[in-house]
Amino acid sequence: MTTLIQRALMDEQAPNRATSIINGSSSNILNWDDVRYPWAYPKYKRMLANFWTPFEINMSQDIKQFQLLTKQEQESFLKIIGLLALLDSIQSDYAKKAADYITDSSVNALMIMLAQQEVIHTHSYSYVLSSLVSKTKQDEVFEYWRTEEKLRERNDFVTNGYKQFSQEPTVENFLKSIVFDIILEGLFFYSGFAFFYNLARNQKMLASSTMINYINRDEQIHVGLFEQIFKEVLSEYPQYRTGELKEFVIETFREAARLEIEWANDVIGEKFNGITMSELTQYIQYMANKRCNQLGFGRLAFPDAPIHNPLRWIIAYQEVDLGKTDFFEQRSRQYTKTSDVNGFDEL
Repeated sequence: MTTLIQRALMDEQAPNRATSIINGSSSNILNWDDVRYPWAYPKYKRMLANFWTPFEINMSQDIKQFQLLTKQEQESFLKIIGLLALLDSIQSDYAKKAADYITDSSVNALMIMLAQQEVIHTHSYSYVLSSLVSKTKQDEVFEYWRTEEKLRERNDFVTNGYKQFSQEPTVENFLKSIVFDIILEGLFFYSGFAFFYNLARNQKMLASSTMINYINRDEQIHVGLFEQIFKEVLSEYPQYRTGELKEFVIETFREAARLEIEWANDVIGEKFNGITMSELTQYIQYMANKRCNQLGFGRLAFPDAPIHNPLRWIIAYQEVDLGKTDFFEQRSRQYTKTSDVNGFDEL
C-alpha cells in the first residue's frame, strides 16, 4: 500500500500549482488564479457566502416554547443535539488530519475552512442548550456519547474508520476514511435533521430549525468537497478503483444505514405526528443510495429503495440557499410546496 506523504510547509523547488492532489509536489503558496482544480475557487466563494455564527439566531421564542414541548419531544431534541455535538467535534479534527496529506494548497484551504465551520457547529449546539436548559443538563447532554449504547455503536463505526487512516495513512485508508466522512456528514445527521424540520413543520422551535438549516447547508457543501477529493484521488491513482473498494463502499453504506435506522427508531420511532418510521427508513435508504452513487458506485446499497426523496415535504425546511435572513422573516418557508421544479430530490 502506498503511504501518504505530509505536505511540506514550503518547497522552494516545486511549482505553486500542485502536480497531484496527494503525494504530489507544490510550493504550498496559494494563488487562487493558479490552482490545479477548477472547482476549488467556486467552492471557496460558496463557503464564504454561507458564513454564519450562532449569535445571529434569536432563541427567545424557542426558550418559551421548549417548556411546552412534550416530554418525548424534549428527550429526542436533547439526544439528537448530543449526537450532533459529538459528530461535529470529531469532524473538525478529522478534516485537519486529512488536510495534512493534501498536496494542493487550494483544497487544503477549503479543508481548513471546513474545520472552522465544524467548530461553529459545535458552538451552535452549546448556544442552543445554554438557552434552553440548565448548565447541569447541558453537561449531561454532552456526555450522552458515553452513556447511550446506540450512540456509542454509531460513533465507534465512524471513529474506528478515521482511526485506521490516522494510524496508517495510506492512499487506500484515505479513500476509505472519506467514505466514513460522507456517512457522517451526509447520512448520520439526516434523521436528526428530519426531526427538527418536523418540529418546524408543526410551528415548533423555529429558531432551532433555522440553526439546523444552516448546519445542513454547510454539511452538503462538505459532502460535495469530499466527493470531489475522492474522485480526484481515483482519477489520478486509478489503480485504487478496484472491485474491493466498490464492495467496501456499498457494504459500509448498508451498515451505516442500519445503524442510522436503529437510532432513528430509538429517538423518533412512531412518537411524533407528521413523520413515520416507514417513511424515515425509506429516506435513510434513499440517502445511503444517493451518497453511494455520488462516489461513483451506483445506487446499489439498497436496490429496492426509492429513487426519489420519499420525504417530499422536507424541502420546505431543508432549503440550502436561504441566505442569512432572520427566520421569522421567512414566513414563506412554512408554506413552500414541493415539486420537481424546486428540486426536492437534490436533498
